[in-house]
Amino acid sequence: MTEGVKYFDYNATHPPFVDILRKIQEEYFSNFYNPSGATRFSLTRQGKIEETRSYLASLSGKNKSGFIFSSTGTEANHFLIGHLKHSRYNTGKIYVSPFEHSSLYGALEIHNLEPILIPTDRSGLVDLNFLETSLNRDPHPVTVLAVANETGIIQPYHEIWKMTETYGMPFLSDLMQAFGKIPIDYTYLDAFTFSGHKIGAGMGSAVTYIPEDWRSDFKLYIGGNQENGNRAGTENTMAIAALKEVSLLQESALTEKNSRLKSFQLKIESTLLENSALIIGENSPRLPSTSFALLPIEEVDFFMMGMEEKGIVVSTGSSCKSRVREPSMSLLNMGYSEEEALKAIRISTGYFTDPIEIQCLIEEIPRTLKALG
Repeated sequence: MTEGVKYFDYNATHPPFVDILRKIQEEYFSNFYNPSGATRFSLTRQGKIEETRSYLASLSGKNKSGFIFSSTGTEANHFLIGHLKHSRYNTGKIYVSPFEHSSLYGALEIHNLEPILIPTDRSGLVDLNFLETSLNRDPHPVTVLAVANETGIIQPYHEIWKMTETYGMPFLSDLMQAFGKIPIDYTYLDAFTFSGHKIGAGMGSAVTYIPEDWRSDFKLYIGGNQENGNRAGTENTMAIAALKEVSLLQESALTEKNSRLKSFQLKIESTLLENSALIIGENSPRLPSTSFALLPIEEVDFFMMGMEEKGIVVSTGSSCKSRVREPSMSLLNMGYSEEEALKAIRISTGYFTDPIEIQCLIEEIPRTLKALG
């Protein structure tokens, strides 16, 4: 991490586990062969990919062959929707949460699947009554991310899966903010995606899981026969190996880490509340690592600049929209006004966050707000 920077934007990207990535890079320098080649050296390299695939199968209890590696979460989401479009479950429509990443909405548009938005309210949870009534009347596939990337609110994916199972439809979920952050029961997920950089494995690897019984002939690229014919293009073996190693570390530390991050969250949100901020979804189940708040000032940009001058990095929300001064669609769908939504900031912590950083943050928040008041 950049020296002197106190980083609170883990939901955008998790700082890399440098020692793990360096070790994997060093190994690559002497074992650099193309995994698609015919030699025993290439087979060894392909083995690195299969080790990660086997690990993910063991972690999730899913079929190993269903895991497709790609380069980014956006690509993974496009694989997810592309396979659905060409599967036996394609009805031309899909029930979708109002909290999805823009890549998923984009994939629906490209594949001409009509989204039916599941309502929500200020709790930040999808309306299960609406969903069940709708599935009973007009069954279609459902996609709801497990954890909202802005609010950190954990959606009731167990209940959603039970509904889709009852009405014979698949449940798809973007796990970008859930994987490696909370315990996941994969029994209640039919198809899903996640990405390595969200847990500190560096950029370059993402995963789509498609169950064998509805996998299609869909291909995002046509060329080689990599990824069991699912994705043409030489795999990023370093990033794929890093995903496995970092995931092992994150999973082993999950209980201790979340206990520590919860204590940090309580301090952060106490400070925000003391300074007249509003915590979004305060009483809903949330990641212990995420606080999404509306500040009591008009000029959030100046707040961000003031914090950055002190070496503190926070965010205004989803990383793909944070440079654009537009109100959060998540907040608008939850019933907040445009004026309110433009006051939002997101503070997200993670594995490397320490008490000294938290202390600096909670001291600087009131100072900066006061200076702008």
